[in-house]
Amino acid sequence: MRSHDETMMLQTPFHSRVAKACELNQWDEWKGYTTPAAYTEVEQEYFAVRNSTGVFDLSPMTKYRITGADAELYLNKVMTRDVRKINPDRVGYTIWCNDAGQVMDDGTLFNFGENNYRLCSYTRVMDWLQWSAMGFDVEIIDETADFGALAVQGPTSCAVLKAMGFKGIEKLKPFGMSHFPFEDAEVMISRTGFTGDLGYELWVEPPKAITLWDRLFDAGSNLGIRAIGGNALEMVRIEAGFLQAGVDFVPAEETVRVGRSRSPFELGLGWLVDFDKGVFNGRQALLKEKREGSRYAFVFLDVEGNKPAEHSFILKGNKEIGTVTSAAWCPTAKSNIAFAQIESKYANSGENLTAEIYYQTELKWTRLLAKCRVIDSPVFSSPKRRQTPAPDF
Repeated sequence: MRSHDETMMLQTPFHSRVAKACELNQWDEWKGYTTPAAYTEVEQEYFAVRNSTGVFDLSPMTKYRITGADAELYLNKVMTRDVRKINPDRVGYTIWCNDAGQVMDDGTLFNFGENNYRLCSYTRVMDWLQWSAMGFDVEIIDETADFGALAVQGPTSCAVLKAMGFKGIEKLKPFGMSHFPFEDAEVMISRTGFTGDLGYELWVEPPKAITLWDRLFDAGSNLGIRAIGGNALEMVRIEAGFLQAGVDFVPAEETVRVGRSRSPFELGLGWLVDFDKGVFNGRQALLKEKREGSRYAFVFLDVEGNKPAEHSFILKGNKEIGTVTSAAWCPTAKSNIAFAQIESKYANSGENLTAEIYYQTELKWTRLLAKCRVIDSPVFSSPKRRQTPAPDF
């Protein structure tokens, strides 16, 4: 018989504190790591992000350090956006495609200086990154386990970090990053997040992780700080309009059936495709699609009623034209929101559609046809997200 230790999932550097705080004992799996679905009450965790500060352990996020004389040249070849425009000490949201112009994943690219980058993503793509690096003078290292990371998000997040002694943190601009002394080491802080609100991500080496957690929660004890799990994060990211790989699209390298992957244009990410920069993966396929048009479109839907349209079919009249990928009742926006992939000719703003929703109560399934309407943009975006200096809320 194998011991418990031999069958245990991976644990993040914050696990001892995370496990102690997880009163509900509800856990998910994230790329081999154990991670909380919820700590106490999902609603309380959600409102911590919207009204004070929520802390999410994002250590399992895949992290690749990419260095070498050709690092910038290489990344500009595999990414659809112009990497040269991401300045040092800045972070850029980016996507990368296969040769057919289908999205493999999205993520954030950190520029630490000349030819020194970190790529953070949902998928693990080391093999593909290395194959794509043939002919380039680059080194790619998987440093996922080398850093713990916490997302510190919400209106009081800057005040909490100031209380920790991170002098000048309020001056950090959105998508900026800076290093601060911490104990006898340092912590890197980026003004990034997945919530649509003021927020930061803290990056630290594992030996300092527990100290960082303790200091963070001590500093935020009078500012409404609370640990949040994956369920609350799911609510806030839907409200803010952020896509999730494996949920809103299938990474191209993971598809089994033809036609299940999507292009940047079909995901509403065409703004991340820069045809002026020269050759990059999928360029020819994407140029053709731009000329001829896309079959599918990604849309935000305002759904009638309060039943989330999870996994629903989207209809135009009696015709099925697409499916819902994410859905939630959003408390702050007081809206029933869905993300959907639909046939592009029905994606115009204001288009009236129908969501075919199925839900279960006491073992009985109910079919509901709810009216829905295509809307232009996400339903939540806090002005504090971009305000610099960041406010004390």
